[in-house]
Formats: sequence, structure tokens, C-alpha cells
Amino acid sequence: MNYGTLYYTMANATTIQVSTKLKNTLEKRKIVAAESYEEVIWDLLEDTMELNEETKRDISQAEEDYKAGRFITMEDLKKKLDLK
Repeated sequence: MNYGTLYYTMANATTIQVSTKLKNTLEKRKIVAAESYEEVIWDLLEDTMELNEETKRDISQAEEDYKAGRFITMEDLKKKLDLK
């Protein structure tokens, strides 16, 4: 397997070794070319991190609203806004 080395210069930074395939995958996930690999990795990790309490309450409230019928469908919203 081919390996590349990702360098990120920052205080308390380290070097990690990843396969060329992973490096290329991380490169493709960059939103802008100047985005660091650290930023790309944090964006990926964010999806797996635990939700904070406020977010959990918001999700719970949204579920209750949905069950109680307090929502509007996209179709109804388009009609209400006179969109096609």
C-alpha cells in the first residue's frame, strides 16, 4: 500500500501517516483548496460527536411538534408562498 505523509504546521502539531488513497479522499473533501487536513478531519468527526443538551432538547421539541401535527409540508409551503 502506498503511504503519504500529511504535514500540518501548528503549535503542538504532529505528523501522521495515511495511505495515498485516504490522503486523496481527504483532498477531495476540502471545501476550498486552502482548507487544512485538520479542518477536513474535524468536519468529519463532528458528525459523530455527541449532541449538546440544547440540540437534544430542540430535536425532542421538533419530534413532539411533528407528532402533534404542528408542521407544514413543502408542497403546502410552496402553495402558501405562491411558488411553483
